Amino acid sequence: MLNAQTAEISQVTRTPNKSGAVDIAAYALIFALGALLWWGSRYHPSLMPVWAPWEFSWLWFLAAALALWWYARGVYRAPKEERPAVWRMLFYVSGVLSIYAVLQTHFEYLAEHMFFLNRAQHVVMHHFGPFLVAAAWPGPSFYRGMPRVLQRVVDAPALARLMRVIQQPVIAAILFVGLVALWLVPSIHFIAMIDPNLYAVMNWSMVVDGVLFWILVLDPRPKPPAWISFGARAAIAVAVILPQILLGALITFASSDLYGFYDWCGRIYPSIGALDDQQYGGMIVWVPPAMMSVFALILVLNALRLNEEKQEVPDEDDTSETSAAAWTGR
Repeated sequence: MLNAQTAEISQVTRTPNKSGAVDIAAYALIFALGALLWWGSRYHPSLMPVWAPWEFSWLWFLAAALALWWYARGVYRAPKEERPAVWRMLFYVSGVLSIYAVLQTHFEYLAEHMFFLNRAQHVVMHHFGPFLVAAAWPGPSFYRGMPRVLQRVVDAPALARLMRVIQQPVIAAILFVGLVALWLVPSIHFIAMIDPNLYAVMNWSMVVDGVLFWILVLDPRPKPPAWISFGARAAIAVAVILPQILLGALITFASSDLYGFYDWCGRIYPSIGALDDQQYGGMIVWVPPAMMSVFALILVLNALRLNEEKQEVPDEDDTSETSAAAWTGR
């Protein structure tokens, strides 16, 4: 997520990361909350509310908690004029929480027992949540808030080179669609759903790839410092639409049950048959991802418009400047 913003982040004033009382208290609170959720999920699962984890994961919990804490600390440390807009902060928090909600609440149990809910879970992990995170453009604030040792990792040339390879437009588009298709291959999907380790790999690959892809597409800056042009960003946003539609259509119109795993494990809603469940899941693979790509295209074109307007030299004698600014948002 951060390396796509390297040029911008490298210009951020580095504030020393002092382990003050606030930092210690925050990390202690995060650990205490995690320990409480782990204890409740392990020893008293029947008493846990629906918003609590079905199967607690320290990795997912810490990823979400630290992502929120480091971002908040980075926003606080930023000069007032460099702080992100409120809508960007809301997008970031909503994106992180939406990913957490489908992975660390009782919704995860539902997603393990209904194919269409599993597809909804993956749309949130791969599209909706990462889209909101990327639209928030959180890199500078996140960088300010993270520990210095992680800042050095982010600044490492080797990591930047790796990200440049992964985020080449063609490779990024292939990974974005290909990973979804890979985990939907019935035999692979079956193994992933019964193997806890592969299940974790599947979910992490969805979230990480989603964030990297949408960060690349929704970069609001021109090239340079952005890695690719607005035209390339618009092109890959459009390029991933058709493969996702085809993938969803293949599942929706399949005449046989491709994912018998859910029958074997017991569908949480018995009134929804296997083919109906599969058709609903196929539509979720088909429609929401295509809509997200259209939204992304609109945002890319708007970012292009705003950057072109910024490059224009205003005429000092132009009496319509105030009116134009009101319409363009400058």
